[in-house]
Amino acid sequence: MRWSASVSDAPRSAFAGDLNLEAFETEGGQVIEGLLRDATGLWFPVTRGVPCFLQGVLRPDLGEFCKRYGLAEPARAEGANPQRLEQQRTNVTFSDKWGRFRNYGMDEDHRAFLFGWYCRKLGVGDIDGLRAFYRSKRTILEVGPGSGFNTRFMAQNTAGQVYALDISEAAYTTFANTRDLPNCHVVQADLMDAPFAEAQFDFVIADGVLHHTPDTRAAARALYRLVRPGGSFFFYVYRKMGPSRQFCDEYIRSHFTKLAAEECYRACEGLTELGRELSRLNAKIYLDKGVPILGIPPGLHDVQRLVYYNFVKCFWNDAFDFPTNNMVNFDWYHPLSAWQHTEEEVRTWLEELGVTDYRFNQANPNGISVLLTRPS
Repeated sequence: MRWSASVSDAPRSAFAGDLNLEAFETEGGQVIEGLLRDATGLWFPVTRGVPCFLQGVLRPDLGEFCKRYGLAEPARAEGANPQRLEQQRTNVTFSDKWGRFRNYGMDEDHRAFLFGWYCRKLGVGDIDGLRAFYRSKRTILEVGPGSGFNTRFMAQNTAGQVYALDISEAAYTTFANTRDLPNCHVVQADLMDAPFAEAQFDFVIADGVLHHTPDTRAAARALYRLVRPGGSFFFYVYRKMGPSRQFCDEYIRSHFTKLAAEECYRACEGLTELGRELSRLNAKIYLDKGVPILGIPPGLHDVQRLVYYNFVKCFWNDAFDFPTNNMVNFDWYHPLSAWQHTEEEVRTWLEELGVTDYRFNQANPNGISVLLTRPS
């Protein structure tokens, strides 16, 4: 949340319940350290410019913060909630990732690839269409912003308010990369317990996030509640791949999720090298019949993509350097939760929610991109 020293009601209006701000440290008119207190007296810390609404095992250690400002540290009310413990392990992956790759998506070489991908995901023709899409929104929520490159782009292309929510320490990276934008606000919170009022946002986006929670379907439902009637919700989840790819994914992940982050980056280097060398071949093959039992269709195949989509994640893109390509493979194999789904499953979720206005945009073969409108 971007709280100014003279706080307006605009940012706070998105929240469920009244929150009073106590500022301890400000910088450039922004609250860097402070706390938000609700009507019951429950308080939430603001550290490094970001309010934290995490509870239980997910809440960071507030010992130093409390000592510095003479506060009693809140009790951890819950016991060992299995889902929150699982989520905490996944958070380790993304806190590390976005602490290392703070400038991901900020480089001009990256932007052409990444925003071209967003155009395909949202079903707009080009970058101007993407800007026009965001321009029409008054309130936007991005869940899992990572480095904040897309948060920044959206805030630059709307006169409305943009909120970013991340459960990991990526929230601090997003704040650092968007702190100059007065219409951009960042919070650290669990999407399953988001601090926002229901039916609050014109547009909610969760790109590659829901499948990293303990329950993808439940996460989709939790965010859907935040979309106003007539508003839009976009989410992208991993597609269930063919049997060879499933076997390799399960086998590698069973080993790599046990590694410390630094060890996993090193372990992924062989996969990244494989992707690079296959890409350098620049080779294509044509399959008349395909291999239906493995999910390989007939037609022309780039060899690197054939291996990548059907056998093992060995991502490579020439727009990125080796560490960034390696990070993409790390992102796939290190998180504890990384569910894969079918379009039939996703359609069932939408039917349960009563959604009839939606489309699947075919952005890439290993993901499912869904853009829906909540019924009025």
